Amino acid sequence: MSKRVAAIVVLVIAAAGLAVSAATASPKKHAVATTSHLLVGINDEADTLYGNPVTGFQALKALNAQVLRVNLYWGGTQWAVSRGAKPTDPTDPGDPAYDWSLYDRLMRYAATYHIKVVFSILFTPKWANGGAARTVAPTNPQELEDFASAAAQRYSGLYVPPAWQQQPTLESPTDPLPAVKLWTAWNEPNNPVFLTPQYKRAGGKWVIESAVSYAKICNAIYTGIHSAGVSGETVACGVTAPKGNDAPTTSRPSVDPISFLIAAKKAGMKKFDVYAHHPYYAAPNESPTYVPTGKTARRIQMGNINVLLAEITKLYGPKHLWITEYGYQTNPPDKSFGVSWAKQAAYLTQVYAMARANPRIDMLLWFLIKDEPSLGGWQSGLETDTGKHKPAWNAFLKVPRG
Repeated sequence: MSKRVAAIVVLVIAAAGLAVSAATASPKKHAVATTSHLLVGINDEADTLYGNPVTGFQALKALNAQVLRVNLYWGGTQWAVSRGAKPTDPTDPGDPAYDWSLYDRLMRYAATYHIKVVFSILFTPKWANGGAARTVAPTNPQELEDFASAAAQRYSGLYVPPAWQQQPTLESPTDPLPAVKLWTAWNEPNNPVFLTPQYKRAGGKWVIESAVSYAKICNAIYTGIHSAGVSGETVACGVTAPKGNDAPTTSRPSVDPISFLIAAKKAGMKKFDVYAHHPYYAAPNESPTYVPTGKTARRIQMGNINVLLAEITKLYGPKHLWITEYGYQTNPPDKSFGVSWAKQAAYLTQVYAMARANPRIDMLLWFLIKDEPSLGGWQSGLETDTGKHKPAWNAFLKVPRG
């Protein structure tokens, strides 16, 4: 194992400024604005990270996307999560146990195309949770904090990779890696697809165990990113799914976002720079302005996003919000959950207008560029899996940029 490779100091890449305001706007006010504080982008790693990055980033450029969000798997790749070795020095971004190659490549392309990147640190390697599933939180949160620190150092804008980690076709031996200033802690921790268990029986009652685990995850990633000593990083916690069944005895229990937020605060989630949430629709007849009522009132969609903002204010003050995933699937091809192509375009225009009108929402990322080929996947792309543009493609282009 090699020792820490010294970083070569270069000019610090300036952090992107985000608008700051404590006011809360009504979601009903969504008049089109000629300018905007809102960062407009895409959540999609299929092409940009795993596929042909030229194709992926050319699509982002054609869409005039400002931001791209991808998952940063603990250890560097999904392979590292399942079979990777424990690093000798976990805070060293040059430790041989880490595989950053795909992310280094992505960052070179992002810099070339002038696109900001959001990295979402996600999943636990087997060596960090006793061989459990990747959705199980680390046994020792310090190890997650160490990885977050290593990631922040590597993508600080100052770090030159060791020679054996460099990609000669993309960089010279003295080129520092581009900076990442935008981060999230995990993804949808109130959803068992990403964090388990959701509930635990203790003292004769059910405890929201996912919130207990997530409080430690948020604290670890927030501290690790900010401990790297580079200015300008923004770390989002929450990254919550829009709904939960709040049914611990079912086969797939999940937690509604309001209950999750309250439980995470109680469990010790200390602080974050901004909150993140995914206010997806729950049925094809629900427009972006739809407000859940009755038994679904604790679901947080775009139409009642101020309920979430009010709870955030109550617990943490007037923090701002990132919407790091949003989208409507289309029919065709999804006949059960999709809307028409025309309606998808109209809803895209509407939801971006709603977000622009709310001064506490700083980012909205559409999921995704291209439909997933399997109907079991997601079909909210701006183009079909064969590359045909839907009307939503042009609607996205017309959205004012921040």
